[in-house]
Amino acid sequence: MPTTTAAARATALSKIYGSGDTQVTALDAVDVDIEAGRFTAIMGPSGSGKSTLMHCLAGLDSISAGQVWIGETEVSGLSDKALTQLRRDSVGFVFQAFNLIPTLTALENITLPLDIAGRKPDQQWLDTVIDTVGLRDRLTHRPSELSGGQQQRVACARALASRPTIVFADEPTGNLDSRSGAEVLGFLRRSVDEFGQTIVMVTHDPGAASYADRVLFLADGRIVDEMADPSADRVLERMKAFEQARG
Repeated sequence: MPTTTAAARATALSKIYGSGDTQVTALDAVDVDIEAGRFTAIMGPSGSGKSTLMHCLAGLDSISAGQVWIGETEVSGLSDKALTQLRRDSVGFVFQAFNLIPTLTALENITLPLDIAGRKPDQQWLDTVIDTVGLRDRLTHRPSELSGGQQQRVACARALASRPTIVFADEPTGNLDSRSGAEVLGFLRRSVDEFGQTIVMVTHDPGAASYADRVLFLADGRIVDEMADPSADRVLERMKAFEQARG
């Protein structure tokens, strides 16, 4: 069983696509613990398996071998219905493509997971989320009336509004300018420090990774290194070293 300090955990996690000559091993017997109340960044070159790892840990993708837990629940053993409920109640997501509902306002998109679950939002927390990502004057706008950066901030607010056990973010600042990106990353950092939120973020940006407590480095489907208390410069140096080694 996983320890109580792990918000998510994987043992011998493998993910294989295709078969025969077209078989690709995206994850190769990965062991990882995601500590609760911490901000973890996942980095690696294109094709390293970082997004696949996040999707498997979040229960969005099936696994080929091994085990995955969210909290004390083994994800790989759940029915589709139970897995859907676990993701709805315990997991927040921020996708690169926003995944907003075009007919809903910004506020309705933010509260959608809570509405589906039949839960009322914690108004004080919701106000904190909205004000921190700077959306107070955009709440009645639909996605088509928002810039890409504003849509991404709606997506971040939606992921955090229900205060889930763990938030998975795939390049959450990829479509933001540097100032807006820093605001969102600062809020993710605050949500960990002040509210005990657990964040797992896939990023290629050393500056974004520097907001994390810990960076995991993937290459060829395996965790090959990790860094505590990262800085942008140290992360960039480590990434360059990996690229030179692969080259």
